[in-house]
Amino acid sequence: MAYRYRPHLGLFGLLYIIVGLFIAWDHDYLTASLLRRIVSALLAIFLWFLVLLGVDLNIHT
Repeated sequence: MAYRYRPHLGLFGLLYIIVGLFIAWDHDYLTASLLRRIVSALLAIFLWFLVLLGVDLNIHT
């Protein structure tokens, strides 16, 4: 069975996520402090070796 490539679904999915993020931000489900904590956590996950070396990856304002 051959599968057809449908690039518009990827674009639709990205647009869906962007609109969802905007609406969540507008209704205060997302805040600046929450986003800083998420970014800090993602940095710690992807740069875990720096954490072991004592680097502080917390995002401060």
